[in-house]
Amino acid sequence: MIIADLANIPGGTFPARRWGRGLVGQLGQPIPAKGFSMGYSILEPRGGQVPWHNQEQEEVYFIVQGEGEICVGTERSPIKAGQAVFMPPTLFHQLTNTGDVPMHMIYVYCPGGDVAHWRQELTGTLPRAGTDEIPNLPSGASPQCTKAPEDKNP
Repeated sequence: MIIADLANIPGGTFPARRWGRGLVGQLGQPIPAKGFSMGYSILEPRGGQVPWHNQEQEEVYFIVQGEGEICVGTERSPIKAGQAVFMPPTLFHQLTNTGDVPMHMIYVYCPGGDVAHWRQELTGTLPRAGTDEIPNLPSGASPQCTKAPEDKNP
């Protein structure tokens, strides 16, 4: 039996203002699995994101805490704690925290393996948050950003 303790898994910080930890998967995750991958991310208040990207795998986001906006293909919708959303393979998608508290979410994608958008975001080959035009982003969607907005309560 393998038990992964979220409190003991080192995480990574991403430019689009989120922190993530892999739990299950092939790429050195605490629980090795070939069929699927799973992880936990925290998006900063007021704009933290999983930026606009696509991948070959099916994926589900489950919101554990907080509220935000999910864009999948040409659709845009509010999403909140207790809700899950499915992203079909190759369809562009983006998750944005629109609330005043951190958004906690679990992601699962299948089949497991590597997803290029993590490396692309870190190396700047995804559209850069806050500076590049984002092609095909749904009308009115939250823009991508790297800097936190000014604190509302100085």
